[in-house]
Amino acid sequence: MTVTERIAYLKGLAEGLELNTESKEGKVIAGMLEALEDIAMELTDMTERIDVLDEDLADVEDIVYDDDDFDFDLDDNFSDEDEEDDVYEFECPNCHETVYFDDSLFDGDDDEDFELECPACGAKLDGVFEFEDEGDEE
Repeated sequence: MTVTERIAYLKGLAEGLELNTESKEGKVIAGMLEALEDIAMELTDMTERIDVLDEDLADVEDIVYDDDDFDFDLDDNFSDEDEEDDVYEFECPNCHETVYFDDSLFDGDDDEDFELECPACGAKLDGVFEFEDEGDEE
């Protein structure tokens, strides 16, 4: 039974009791029934509005999340092994902060000079990089 149906039932009971709406008690009960009826109408109206908003939100979710062009899954693109292989950790000799660099910074010629700065203190990190190639172990 909906709220509106319950209030209609209560109004029917009050009419069946031949409630005297001229008495003090009758006026109070009649006023409460009218207020309940107004509240039920507002509640029904809000429920309908929420249903419309829910449908609109479902349409937006379909557009945003079910788009075939946006097929991205973090688990498919990144793994713990990739992260360990692609990120290097160094301690800044100046401020002793641990800094991380992606291996893409080191791509290129071995002769190419590059300069990196500590993101924490701005010190130049020349000469702190020592790499051993896995294939060069002899």
